[in-house]
Amino acid sequence: MRPRRFDLIAFDWDGTLFDSTAIIVRCIQAAVVDVGGARPSDRDAAWVIGMALGQALAHAAPDVPPEKYPALGARYRHYYNRHAEDLSLFDGVLPLLADLRGRQHWLAVATGKSRRGLDELLVRPQMQGLFDGSRTADETAGKPDPRMLHELMREFGTEPERTLMIGDTTHDLQMAANAGCPSVAVSYGAHEPEGFAPLGPLAVAHSVRELHDWLLENA
Repeated sequence: MRPRRFDLIAFDWDGTLFDSTAIIVRCIQAAVVDVGGARPSDRDAAWVIGMALGQALAHAAPDVPPEKYPALGARYRHYYNRHAEDLSLFDGVLPLLADLRGRQHWLAVATGKSRRGLDELLVRPQMQGLFDGSRTADETAGKPDPRMLHELMREFGTEPERTLMIGDTTHDLQMAANAGCPSVAVSYGAHEPEGFAPLGPLAVAHSVRELHDWLLENA
């Protein structure tokens, strides 16, 4: 038997499931400075989280010329890889995912990360078998383009109204809207929650526990 409201639940990764916002902000800032750009503010660096890497770095560093984008991306990956082992799931995410799987939801990841970067995380022992599918920006299109969700819906044969997107940024919520899917926002990630209301999420969860409770009651 399928769940009562949503067959497929798609999660953003960084800032939604993975406690990585602060480190990503610092890596973006250091990379921009390394290639001669002005250090972006914490808010500006956080705003681009969830976008495809090239798109994000270009937005965070408007004074860096396009010919330096490859070097900018390389410096970002250098700093991020140095901290890869410091990153982990938010407390409560594993029980949340286990409960959703027990209720027969299909679970997927829709992320601005690269395929290589996501796969390196999904092979960790605690992550294996948690997700039924995933899409990354480099193999589809960066958010808020809806291609990730369109491909996931085709893969699982679900309709937009039976697909829920969960994320911590307006990019996630806009992607859901562009795909015709409902969304839920979390406020503990990269974007401030005052930007969520115009995009009409069904709920804004202020902790993983709140998200867990809402999904068990409403999904």
